[in-house]
Amino acid sequence: MRLALYQPDIPANTGTMIRLGACLGVPVDIIEPAGFAFTVRELKRAVLDYAPLAEIVRHASWQAFLEARATAPGRLILLTTQATLAYTEFAFGADDHLLVGRESAGVPEPVHGRADVRVRVPLRAQARSLNVAVAAAMVLGEALRQTAGWPGREEGNGG
Repeated sequence: MRLALYQPDIPANTGTMIRLGACLGVPVDIIEPAGFAFTVRELKRAVLDYAPLAEIVRHASWQAFLEARATAPGRLILLTTQATLAYTEFAFGADDHLLVGRESAGVPEPVHGRADVRVRVPLRAQARSLNVAVAAAMVLGEALRQTAGWPGREEGNGG
């Protein structure tokens, strides 16, 4: 399982998702360009001292990400408000890559087109969307539950 961030806009959300990956043992792919200077200083508030636990792979572009994935197993699962399939109705695989879009704009149509599957978090009709880090945590949690990928059971952390 991997979490991929497409051209993230907000350092705090990016830091939160890096911390999420660090705590759960899930590598995080950052697909650039980011909408901010991708520096330790920008991310420090959210990542805190978890950076050494994080596995971060930076990709210079969408094309570079696709090239890196070319030989990797697993499907590309896009989290999007435009999907009709609820993430709770989807069967995740251990090698899936969960992709979230930019906070300001999601992902462009060519990225939608490359996704193997699109899933959404069901919301009330009056609500537009969740914070991207919250949505990522919800879907990643379900994916790890389904694939028995939660870390920490052997460490007594209740994972």
